[in-house]
Amino acid sequence: MKHFCIYTNRHKDKDFATTEKVRRFLCGKGMQCTIKKDECDTIPEETDCILVLGGDGTMLQAVRETHSRKRIPLLGINLGRLGYLTEVEPDGLEAALEQLLCGDYDLESRMMLNGTVYRKSGENQNGWALNDIVISKTESQQILSFLLYVNRKLLNRYLADGMIITTPTGSTGYNLSAGGPIVEPGARLIVLTPICPHTMNQRSIVLSPEDEVVIEIPAGREGQVQHAAVSFDSCVVKIRTGDAVRIAQSERTTDFIKLSKAGFLEVLHKKMSDN
Repeated sequence: MKHFCIYTNRHKDKDFATTEKVRRFLCGKGMQCTIKKDECDTIPEETDCILVLGGDGTMLQAVRETHSRKRIPLLGINLGRLGYLTEVEPDGLEAALEQLLCGDYDLESRMMLNGTVYRKSGENQNGWALNDIVISKTESQQILSFLLYVNRKLLNRYLADGMIITTPTGSTGYNLSAGGPIVEPGARLIVLTPICPHTMNQRSIVLSPEDEVVIEIPAGREGQVQHAAVSFDSCVVKIRTGDAVRIAQSERTTDFIKLSKAGFLEVLHKKMSDN
């Protein structure tokens, strides 16, 4: 690795003190370094590694900006709170950078999801997610009725606030808040977790990565048109009665740099104990 891009959340590093600390260290080791502070700044094509300064949201934003390009590994430096997607804490920053430059790290490949919105009008819209794809009600409704198909077979009709379709990486996000299971991030599987289901017996469902999920939005009570939203890692698309969303494993993956030799459960224990 010779060319690094520092991807900074300016709200988490307001005076860019940590950004400058990283830049000085890398340049002092003879590395090339580009700083991305604003949306108008670009990530150079020759970038070998992206160092993300912020929290989980900043990591997801960095992944989104590089999705259509060559795979560039990311290393997260936690300036947020929990930081499940970030690897390095600020007090261990220089030691982590030294370890990175020595090549003492592993690449952890994370699965992603593709989604396609099929509209009643015949128009289609594509999206993808590293964390999750969420179908949710809008503020104008008290409850959302939807049909869930797995591999073209009807699994259930739900009355709920929505449904979270998550990767293992996203299992510590909204899925966790909704009572879903925590999954080892390097796993390959799809988790479905209903949001506030209006029955007592509807729980999370774990599927194979080869499974295909389709959620249809039917007419509501007394034939009323239902309105909902689909969020692809917070990129929101509006849908309504007659529309459907197909979700499946993406052919693309995201590479995270792993420096720590600690296992997932050990890291999870530490993060949960610290907060």
